[in-house]
Amino acid sequence: MTAGPIRPLGKKYSAEILTATSEPRSARELSERLDIPIATSYRRIDELLDAGLLKLDDRVRSAGGRRMKVYRRDVDAISIEFDEEAIEVSLEDRGSGVTESGEWPKAYTD
Repeated sequence: MTAGPIRPLGKKYSAEILTATSEPRSARELSERLDIPIATSYRRIDELLDAGLLKLDDRVRSAGGRRMKVYRRDVDAISIEFDEEAIEVSLEDRGSGVTESGEWPKAYTD
């Protein structure tokens, strides 16, 4: 069992990337807009993709004619609840509005 979306949410720049991707954005655009090193931008994007919080939206051509991937946030809301035994995370899907929940024992998030 993994920590699901919890671990990437706690990393520097993850929240900023999720906020900035309400519209499709490339890794380079996120790097420049948020003043994030490009390598860090790619790492956070990969982590957020793996956690199901971000999705590949499209592949578009840049002004220079190169193909680039653009990403968009895949959730509209994230809710985290804590209790003695576990942490529950609820994610509201951007497209459908459906809320999915998962519970992780605290041991997986320490």
